[in-house]
Amino acid sequence: MRNSLSRRELLSWTLAVAAGNRFVTTSARASADTASSSKFAGLKVKDATFKFLQKCARDKGGYSPSLDPQYGGNSDTKESDLAAVTYAATLAKTVGWELPHREKSVEFIQSHQQPEGNFINFQGDLNPKEDLAILYNTTQGCVALRALGGKPKFDPIHALDRFFAQDTFKKLPWYTLSFYPLFYAALGRPFPKEYRAPIAQHIAQNQAADGYLGDHVAATFHMVHFFRLMGEPTPRAEAIVKRVLSDQRPDGGWHLKGPDWDVHACFDAVFILRQLSWNSPVSRAAINRAAEWVLTCQNSDGGFGHYPRWHSDMDAVYFQLGTLIQAERIPGAQYDLPDAETLSWGHAMKPGKIYARP
Repeated sequence: MRNSLSRRELLSWTLAVAAGNRFVTTSARASADTASSSKFAGLKVKDATFKFLQKCARDKGGYSPSLDPQYGGNSDTKESDLAAVTYAATLAKTVGWELPHREKSVEFIQSHQQPEGNFINFQGDLNPKEDLAILYNTTQGCVALRALGGKPKFDPIHALDRFFAQDTFKKLPWYTLSFYPLFYAALGRPFPKEYRAPIAQHIAQNQAADGYLGDHVAATFHMVHFFRLMGEPTPRAEAIVKRVLSDQRPDGGWHLKGPDWDVHACFDAVFILRQLSWNSPVSRAAINRAAEWVLTCQNSDGGFGHYPRWHSDMDAVYFQLGTLIQAERIPGAQYDLPDAETLSWGHAMKPGKIYARP
């Protein structure tokens, strides 16, 4: 090997190195520009959403489903007047928003509690006396109060005992499975073992070979959410992930059934993929496609619809922004909150982290 280079070879080598350095610098700058552009886009989405949320706030602490006073809400906001305030509270805690009338919101929620401990809805389609309404309102009331830094007026710890007398919980829809541990998490109490076992057994008896419950992503989401709240492995996790990936639509969403059935399908699917297979490049790519679809659902008023060109709704705001948070598209979102499992339906839960209390 020669010990020296000719001047021509040295010049060629120097030019090649310089060109390589320019390529690396240009690539790094392009990557930084892309990251900066993505962050700016996320901030725009976040700020627009907060402005919508602020306009939905009522003086007495509650929240309207939308800016249109004639609009009655969709899904949760149609069922109960505790839905919108809960979603405002849990999103605010995640991204650091200072809500208007926070103390009034605490009082508004507390006013919905009955002396026996359960919460009721004053407005909405749910019959406050029925089991589903008691479960929904009591869980949402406790979740919202914790997010706002408030507490129930009366200890509601026994409000859900009724559902485990004669296996009443089995008579309710599959999507209620994770309400029970979420309720206890919001109270900072351990979920009783005598209630865990019947639910787990009920799941084991009905879970399909592909991992799904009820042949629907929403029911399956609540099953996965249940086991994540328990800090236990989800049965047939690989099969669930495989089906979720195969069910994603070309547009990035997961709405496969009627609109009323699948209003939360994208959020549900993203939660499943994030919690069960976050390290998978295939799952991360699917989550990114989902985020792009969600962005098409934001309206000019800053709110989100459940689908593109649908009416803005505080229910959709939670589930669509919650999807973007899970996809890491919203700057400032906190993923290390010690009580992240108490914030609604798991949008801030860190994959792999065990939140269950002994």
